Amino acid sequence: VEQAARQTAQSLLLFLDGISDPHNLGAIIRTAEAAGAGAVVVTKRRSAQVTAVVARVSAGAALRVPVCRVANLAQALDEARRSGFWLVGLDAGPDQAELASSYPRPALGLVLGAEGGGLGRLVASRCDELVRLPMAGRAESLNASVAAALAMYRVREKALFRGFSC
Repeated sequence: VEQAARQTAQSLLLFLDGISDPHNLGAIIRTAEAAGAGAVVVTKRRSAQVTAVVARVSAGAALRVPVCRVANLAQALDEARRSGFWLVGLDAGPDQAELASSYPRPALGLVLGAEGGGLGRLVASRCDELVRLPMAGRAESLNASVAAALAMYRVREKALFRGFSC
């Protein structure tokens, strides 16, 4: 994680907390590549791993985007923070602010939880900020890969506006 953070100092890293569906992981990795993310970080346990299914769903992006497997996501978040990343966790809670248009650091770590379970308590506590995506309808949440895509492109749009590229 530290090496990926150094290589993407003005970029975007994705941290996935408990994404266990290989189709969601593949779709997230595919979008991560399209959005210019520097790497995707997953846990070694209780998460989908890069398999043939993930590679296929990602349309090969899983072979081009670094996927870092870590034993402890909370520690990986601490490493990213020490490397200069601002950590933003997506949380569907009604009390959370919407995903902002700017952050105090150009390097951003988006932290996404599993469908249903969301972010774990320890992982959420490591985030500098918890935010939600705007939802106009009655749906309480989005599919994890859809939420990841919307968040990455919202960040990318705002980052490019501020003069640097993800």
